[in-house]
Amino acid sequence: MPVLHKINKLIEATISESQDCPLFHISWLICVYRRMFDSENKAVMKEGVLHLLSLHVMKYPVFSQGFAEFIVGPFVDILSESTLFNRSADQEIGSCPEISVKLQKFLVTFTSSLPEENKGRFLLQMVQNLANRHWCAVPILFISQALAQVKGCRAFGVEGLHALREVLRSTMITHQVLMRGAAQCYLLQTALNLTHVQMVTLEDVANFIQHFKTDESLSRGTLLWTQLCDWLHVNDSVFKPMEGVSVSQPGRPAVSVYVQHLVEAYMKVPAGEGNSCFMPDWFEAERVAKMVLLASDVEEIQGLESETHKPKQKGLEQLLYPLLDALRRLSTNVYLPVLKTDKSLQLLFKLLHISYTTSSPKSHDTVLTTLQDCILSTTDEVLEYILRRLTSELCLLSDLGRCCLYISVLRELVKLYSVVGWRRGSRFWSFIKSLTKNSLLNLQANRTEQDPQLVTQIQKVVSMSSLAWVCEVASHNTDLQIVSTDAVKALINYISSAKLNQTLMKPAACEESQGPQDGATLQGWGRVAAQCVHDQWACLHFVLNEFAKLLPSSSDSQANGDLQNSMPAVSCPSMTLQCAVEALAILPSDQVLPVLSCMKILVPKIWRSDASLCVESMNLAWKVVKDLNSNPQDFWTTLEAFIQFVFDANLLRITVEDGCLITTKVKEMASKLIDMSHTKTGVFNTLMKHCCQTWMPSVCDVDGPVDDSFTSALNHIELFTEACVYGPVFRRDQRLIQDVHAFIQQLGEDCAANLAITSDNRDDQYPRVCAINFLCHLDPLNQLHKAFMEQLALRLLKKDEEVAKSKVRYYTNSLQHRVKNRLWQTLLVLLPKLEETFVVGILDKVYQAGFCNNQASVKYLIEWFLMLTLYCYPEQLHTFWDCFRYDQEKSKTSICTFLSVLTHFDILLENVIDKRTHLKKALDVILLWCFNHNFAVRLYALLALKKVWNVCRSACSEDVEFKVLAPVIEACLQQVEYMQGSGNAMKNWQRIQEHFFFGTFHPLKDYSIESIFYTFPSLSDLADDEWIPLWKFSELVEFPTNSSVSLNNPRKELGDLETGDWVQQDKGECENEAQWIDVQKKIIPWKNSIPDQDLELLYQERAARLGKFSNALIVVASLIDKPTNLGGLCRTCEIFGASALVVSGLHYINDKQFQSLSVSSEHWLPLVEVKPPQLINYLQQKTAEGYTIVGVEQTAKSQSLTEYTFPEKTLLLLGNEREGIPANLLQHLAVCVEIPQHGVTRSLNVHVSGALLIWEYTHQQMNRRRKTM
Repeated sequence: MPVLHKINKLIEATISESQDCPLFHISWLICVYRRMFDSENKAVMKEGVLHLLSLHVMKYPVFSQGFAEFIVGPFVDILSESTLFNRSADQEIGSCPEISVKLQKFLVTFTSSLPEENKGRFLLQMVQNLANRHWCAVPILFISQALAQVKGCRAFGVEGLHALREVLRSTMITHQVLMRGAAQCYLLQTALNLTHVQMVTLEDVANFIQHFKTDESLSRGTLLWTQLCDWLHVNDSVFKPMEGVSVSQPGRPAVSVYVQHLVEAYMKVPAGEGNSCFMPDWFEAERVAKMVLLASDVEEIQGLESETHKPKQKGLEQLLYPLLDALRRLSTNVYLPVLKTDKSLQLLFKLLHISYTTSSPKSHDTVLTTLQDCILSTTDEVLEYILRRLTSELCLLSDLGRCCLYISVLRELVKLYSVVGWRRGSRFWSFIKSLTKNSLLNLQANRTEQDPQLVTQIQKVVSMSSLAWVCEVASHNTDLQIVSTDAVKALINYISSAKLNQTLMKPAACEESQGPQDGATLQGWGRVAAQCVHDQWACLHFVLNEFAKLLPSSSDSQANGDLQNSMPAVSCPSMTLQCAVEALAILPSDQVLPVLSCMKILVPKIWRSDASLCVESMNLAWKVVKDLNSNPQDFWTTLEAFIQFVFDANLLRITVEDGCLITTKVKEMASKLIDMSHTKTGVFNTLMKHCCQTWMPSVCDVDGPVDDSFTSALNHIELFTEACVYGPVFRRDQRLIQDVHAFIQQLGEDCAANLAITSDNRDDQYPRVCAINFLCHLDPLNQLHKAFMEQLALRLLKKDEEVAKSKVRYYTNSLQHRVKNRLWQTLLVLLPKLEETFVVGILDKVYQAGFCNNQASVKYLIEWFLMLTLYCYPEQLHTFWDCFRYDQEKSKTSICTFLSVLTHFDILLENVIDKRTHLKKALDVILLWCFNHNFAVRLYALLALKKVWNVCRSACSEDVEFKVLAPVIEACLQQVEYMQGSGNAMKNWQRIQEHFFFGTFHPLKDYSIESIFYTFPSLSDLADDEWIPLWKFSELVEFPTNSSVSLNNPRKELGDLETGDWVQQDKGECENEAQWIDVQKKIIPWKNSIPDQDLELLYQERAARLGKFSNALIVVASLIDKPTNLGGLCRTCEIFGASALVVSGLHYINDKQFQSLSVSSEHWLPLVEVKPPQLINYLQQKTAEGYTIVGVEQTAKSQSLTEYTFPEKTLLLLGNEREGIPANLLQHLAVCVEIPQHGVTRSLNVHVSGALLIWEYTHQQMNRRRKTM
């Protein structure tokens, strides 16, 4: 780094725009950058990247041309390191990473500095290099974003589009769908900005566009779609002509003429291929559908810009004429090639699927309306054709793909009719009746056939799929009353009496002789049989749902005889559940959804009579969920079905006394889901959303029937308690993914992926948001709600006590700190809803919590809770005064919590009649603590005295007792203000008065969700991933308007503040209080351990008394974080007589791993605490004291240990175990020393390295002493 800065300054000082070449060749810089990029130290790598991105000389063409090859090569390669894009400490969540911001500016500046003839070649080489490797999700996203900022350059022809397509494919390997979609958006914007339109044809554009997924990025109605339409419109007449195709037609856009040729070519079927058994490629249909809709939207833009301002609606009909003609002939032309009908229906499906906009619809979507009218004119023929095919003509294994196609088209038609109105779908009724009737006939025919033929079995599979679709329509469109038809009644009778899980027998072997070219190969028959079982269970779920009230429960002694004979699946739920368990065992994991849905209905009916079977079904269902953990496509839908089954409202109502097995299993499953959520964000979200909706179905109305649902909430209050304090502490790589997701989401509609991809509510803060929203809907007058809130408050206080007693290390932003903070936030929200008698009963627990060792943010919340409590119930002030009688030695600095409450004593007295008595008591208490030996306690007491005395002067100015005290108190306060000098004591006094909690904060006026969950954490040194922004309460949940706590803070003063210098924190019993003793001195952090004595002299005196050898060596190990290495170094330093060992924290000496290696040497060696951010100042001071700073690091100019002579006053700096010495410290070293190595392994353990250098230093000093004697 020092070399890099010097070269950089030299080059900047000697370069000018007029020079043809710089005085210093660019290879100097490139050499340094290569060394930094090749470093194993990621901090060095990042420093090199940041320095290059900030290099001002890149604006000169002479430099940019020389660097072009380096940028597209090594520089692009180094950007593949995901950790480079970590959000910096001063950036908020949702911000664009620092490197990404600089990369965007750099790429724009660098490209603009290149000569015009070189810009295209540079950008093309860069994209081609990107295409030559697989990229992680984060780097490719931000590189694509930077490329999208480069504009005004015609760089890409066909080769460029091909290279971008390859980059696009590399984004598909990641499971992070949102990042994948966002990267696609930026890559398409890059193509729009950089494509040389005259070098590409519309065919090239269509081939490129087809790779952008509709459900991830290029969705109709998004900003990206609009930009693409505008680009096509603006460049309509400029595209390169295609061979053999003329796109010039008066009055029509070239893109429309091309698309018409495209549709005609698509609909043509070569002779001899019309009756192929294989399905055509879906990608071709999607390509054509996208281009049809794009061309239609371009025509609408052109029509709006014309003089008439009326879009031409006939253009879409003209484009679709070949398709509509084929669809109208489906039912009349029996000789129509199968391949053509397949392609027609595929295109029909894709047009309907893509045409719907994802954003808020326009006032009138002409294109969509015209498309719907065109398709509705052909639906009768389409339905007639599909009916014929599904009921009689599908006979080959390859026809099952066509069956899926027909069912997909039917689903889109149902969606279409639900939009335009069912009155236009009269033909649909007779279609459903005929399909149901004929499908039942196919299933009932030859049921006992021993040697089935392929045709028969395929027809059974198709018929079962058809019936499953009918059941789907009937259940999702109840207003159509399809269930009342005779055909559906027959379906219900058949499904409820059919044998479940019946194996679909493999057809006779003779069928296979037709060969694969005829589609008769039986490969994958097991999958076909599984699909048939899946569809049967889908039908059975519809039946069970319709007859749920008729299902016999555990308490029924005997089912209705007629029902048992005619509908055994309904009348014998135990038998049906046993079959469901068998189905889970035989079906693939991605086919079990309908089985889980059936279990949801069956288990609540039989849990009393057959609890063991119910438990077995839950265990098997959980195994299915775990098996799908790595399959994001099916996992979430299966998880949701599993949660709806296991956490059904009827099962949640079961108490431990009623059904021990079931309740225990439900609680066990909740625990397993919570454990899974720590590694898979979003799992607990799904559970909490379901439970809250179950316990309170209508958040807008909490009266009446809601009570019946709410009864189960008390049974599972531990689950809700976990939600209140939930929030995993992510690893750095996991946090990076969370940060990038937040960045994309905050882009809103500017990033099409946010609209194209359905929100999945996988925010790690969602469970807490959901829980707080639930609490805000509760009614304190409702006895069930009241009991729930009181139980929750008791559990939260108990959890706080458990955390306080835990032996797990408790430090700022640790998991224990976060849990305590979250539970007190919840208690603050609960407080206004709790009855006075209950609050009084828990007040002692709150006082005890105040006496615990708490982090600053937790202290503020406890103090706020006490203020609100004493304000509402001033008669409890006498209990508050008892807190000050606690033993001063035991209370330590935790008494500051109660002194802080007194700083807002004016608010507490608003509801007090006898103010004089309590003011007198407050003064008595405060004055006592003003003489405490601890400076922090005295500081808080003086602040409280100042605040309380101001109240006394306004409320009791004429009182005789207060007049007597006035001279003493005012003199004391005046001395504090003016007579404490200019040292740290005065600074601390000023800072504490300016602190938000004692200055701006008002306990009553600032009481809001915003203050509790966002403002307070942001002002209390909590990590920013603990701040819950207000939009999450308004967008993720439906927050009540009549809540006892408002959503927004009506006062803006608190939100406008920034974090201050003063941090209020209790001191643990084991912590050294030296920093509070010498408050009149300038505090130097590394001198706190032994404030009044020189370390070197102290150790020399101690060594002399023990008759030991001592030296002036200081070993600095602040960069080392493993206790074992520190313990070993401590022992080595003590044995060889080092004067001190510097560590990042003195807490290490209490670590068992440290003690196991140090073997009590820490008692005989001075240990100094210097945190890594303080190292630069510490090294500078030691240099000024005459020490030589020696680093143990492998650099280009490192000296060998065997050749280096140590000065007597040596400071030895050891690097981190993984990353060595950071780049910002290297420039403060006098020399780097490395240990000669002859093996293959790159480096030694840091403890071993340190021991070798300490011994070599000691050996040299001993030799010197011998020579002088």
